[in-house]
Parts: sequence; C-alpha cells; structure tokens
Amino acid sequence: MRAEVDAERGMSSRTIRRIAVLKGGLSAERDVSLVSGQRCSAALRDEGYETVEVDAGVNLSEELSKINPDAVFNSLHGRWGEDGCVQGLLEWMQLPYTHSGVLASALAMDKAAARLSFINAGLPVAEGKVVEARSLLNFHPMDPPYVVKPINEGSSVGVVIVPAGVNSTVGSYDQSYREVLVEKYVPGRELTVTVMGTTALAITDIRTSSWYDYKAKYSQGGSRHVIPADLPSSIRDACMDIAQTAHSSLGCRALSRADFRWDETRGLDGLVLLEVNTQPGMTPTSLSPEQAQFRGTSFSAMCRFLIEDASCDR
Repeated sequence: MRAEVDAERGMSSRTIRRIAVLKGGLSAERDVSLVSGQRCSAALRDEGYETVEVDAGVNLSEELSKINPDAVFNSLHGRWGEDGCVQGLLEWMQLPYTHSGVLASALAMDKAAARLSFINAGLPVAEGKVVEARSLLNFHPMDPPYVVKPINEGSSVGVVIVPAGVNSTVGSYDQSYREVLVEKYVPGRELTVTVMGTTALAITDIRTSSWYDYKAKYSQGGSRHVIPADLPSSIRDACMDIAQTAHSSLGCRALSRADFRWDETRGLDGLVLLEVNTQPGMTPTSLSPEQAQFRGTSFSAMCRFLIEDASCDR
C-alpha cells in the first residue's frame, strides 16, 4: 500500500523537520481531537520528526508564529478545524498543512452542500431536505422514520433518529442550530471506506447494539469493526467506486472517509452515501487507521504520508 501511495503523489522534495500538531480546538469534538493529536504527535516523533502540540484557541496564529513550523499536522475535528476555517488561516500564513484544503473542507463539512455535490456527481443519497430547526417543534418535515442532522457537525453530534409510528414532533431540538438536514432513515448496515491518496483502502462493516452514535464511535467496546466487510461483489465494488468519486468530486486530498448505509433487502438500490469526512479520527477506535493497517500501512507511516503530502496551495 505504501508504494502505491508514494507512486501516486511522488516523494516530496521539501525538508520537513519541525511540525506543529493542532489538537483540541473549540468544537463539540474537542475531546476526540485531543486524543487524535496526541497519537499523531507521538507517531510523527517515532518517524523522526520534531513535534510541538498546540491546543488550538483564539490566539492560534500567534502561537504558530512563535513556533515557526515547517508544516502543520491538522488533528482538529468539527467546526473551525474541519470546515475550512483553520485551513484558510494556514493558507494566509503560508504554512503547509495536512488533509484537504479550504474548499473541500468547507464543502464536506456542510452536509447540505456536500449532498448537492454528491447528487451532481451521480452518487446515491437518501431522500432529504434542509429545514429550519425551529420548524421541528411544530410538524414532521417528512413521514417517519427520518434522521435529523446539524448542517455542520461531525461525530454524530446533534443527530436525532425519529422512528416510525411517532405521532409527536421532534420536540425541543437544539435551537442553536438554525438549519438542519433531514433525511429518510435507511435501515440496514453501516459501512465505511477510507480513501488514502486516491486509493480506496477497504470496507468496514460497523456493528453496534443500537446505532453508531458518539459513544459507539469513541468508547472501547462501543462497536465492532468487521474488516473486510462480507459483502456481495456488486456492493463492494460500488462502495469503493463511490468513495473515490466522492473524494474527487469534493476536491479532497490525502485522506477522507466515506460513510454509507445499505439496506440489504433492496440490493444495490439500497446503498446510499451519507457523508464524507475530511478529518477522520485518529483515536485507538478510529476506522481509517484500522483500514490503513489492514492494507499494510502502520499508523506512524500513515501520519508520515499525511505530513509529506502537506500543502498550502491546493
């Protein structure tokens, strides 16, 4: 796998020694980011780099100016770190950084914008629409079951599943969200595919006792990952192709993870793309490092690939 990725991008001629690792931040995913950042920093040190861990706050530009790194490893998750904001700051400071650029990050984080990009690329998505969050107090935006998602959160933060047979509305949904995406609930299996470089790595079948919420994602034993997923060849091929197309249609670089739902009873028609994550988690329970390991790329080698791919001009 390592040779495949190196061949795609070519080895960087830039010398990188000192790396600022961004972690923490201001979003609802701060705790996850702290873990991701600590692990990535340790992995980069194992690869021979000097790292400085930075808990990204409102004075981030000042801290980075003092550190004067050769490159920045972005381990932030959620708003401000994953939505193009910090990417724009790093572009302004002309600091090479990992993962996707400003536009791809903004598009992927905005679930409504990403959904339109997927539709334009001919990718399968669930029936859905954007509504004002306050409207959920008064009526169902579609017949249950459906899923309510904040436009710009990750890690299932703020997600509510409204089951079939419910007469009442969602009720006191978090009104700090002005608009939300409402999509028809797709029953079945939770699948995910990581794209590294331009190569789809593998498909993981995520098994949980209920659904893949924040607790299931980040607690030990919260979910079971079956890799490679046991799937019909048509579904396997479709997942890999869709993940690569979604990655390229958004303009992602280096690393992304595409999440799917598959209703087995409907065959290929039951496969839908939920979203693309441009800053996949790097915790001990995270999916992308697990898929890289499955393909023969260690966690430290994965982090090295990301920092060697760092850029501030795309």
